[in-house]
Amino acid sequence: MRTVGLIFCLTFLLYNIGNSQKHLTRYDDTFKKYSKRFFGPGFDWKLFKAQGIAESQLTPEATSYVGARGIMQLMPSTFKEVKSKNPDFKSIEDPEWNIGAGIYYDRTMYVAWKDIKDDSEKIRFTFGSYNAGRGTILKAQTKAKIDSLDHTSWESISNVAHKVPKWRYKETLNYIENINQYHKQLEK
Repeated sequence: MRTVGLIFCLTFLLYNIGNSQKHLTRYDDTFKKYSKRFFGPGFDWKLFKAQGIAESQLTPEATSYVGARGIMQLMPSTFKEVKSKNPDFKSIEDPEWNIGAGIYYDRTMYVAWKDIKDDSEKIRFTFGSYNAGRGTILKAQTKAKIDSLDHTSWESISNVAHKVPKWRYKETLNYIENINQYHKQLEK
């Protein structure tokens, strides 16, 4: 009986290790494809996978309390806007289209931050805008300027975040930190 229990435990452990490995590579091809399409071949696609993990733990069925859906937690209105420029994106529920639309939306945010020259800063502003809205981050930049801080530095935005009315800034700051941590794990 003890042997049967041991065999069961080993089988369970090996099964979970296998599934864990699948999770590590789940949707990699899709993240690579749309990162390359919207950011070019040299851009680090793992940043967007880290974002997907931060958004939903790569769960296609995820739905937030505000109605954001899918792996990249897109609002239906945002998906509709992205789809108008990418008619091949059929459904917000489809993981491929959800990931593609999320990365496309990241691209629109990335391009909008043209005054930020440092790429690592620019991606933080991109993800911050994705989470809180670009208008909120622009308000934070204004606060940073008033405080004579570098408005193109995410650290400055973090320092003045509490001064921006109606911004759930802790959520956004944690979001950026989570993406950074997931990205480090993906780099290993």
